[in-house]
Amino acid sequence: MDDVFVGRIMSSPVTTVPADANAQAVAKRMLDETISSVVVVNADGGLSGILTSTDFVEIAAEGGDTTGLAVSEFMTTDLVTVTANDAVETAAGLMLEAGVHHLPVVDETEGVVGMLTTTDMTAYVSGIEEPTAPVLG
Repeated sequence: MDDVFVGRIMSSPVTTVPADANAQAVAKRMLDETISSVVVVNADGGLSGILTSTDFVEIAAEGGDTTGLAVSEFMTTDLVTVTANDAVETAAGLMLEAGVHHLPVVDETEGVVGMLTTTDMTAYVSGIEEPTAPVLG
């Protein structure tokens, strides 16, 4: 994985939603688009959080109901991010260390430019380089 950068294998563009988006509608959108995460953005388009399918599994396991609630109620805000110029090996280490499956890819001027997922990593390592099912962030 030496000398391969995140920008080469990340999924882009990402699906973004505002923090006040209805959680149930976002869950439906994730199913419809066959994606495992969405990036939650503020009014300026800046990164506020991430909502993943794992978050919805945890909500369901706790008997939670998302009816009428915003994604801000469930999103993760303590984020680990990478840049498109970071080495894939560095990103893999961050994923393992933080125990996450999604890393928003950020740019200082453009904001969120992609999402690196374990599916992207697996596709790259297997030689496919393009996931067969879209897994956009």
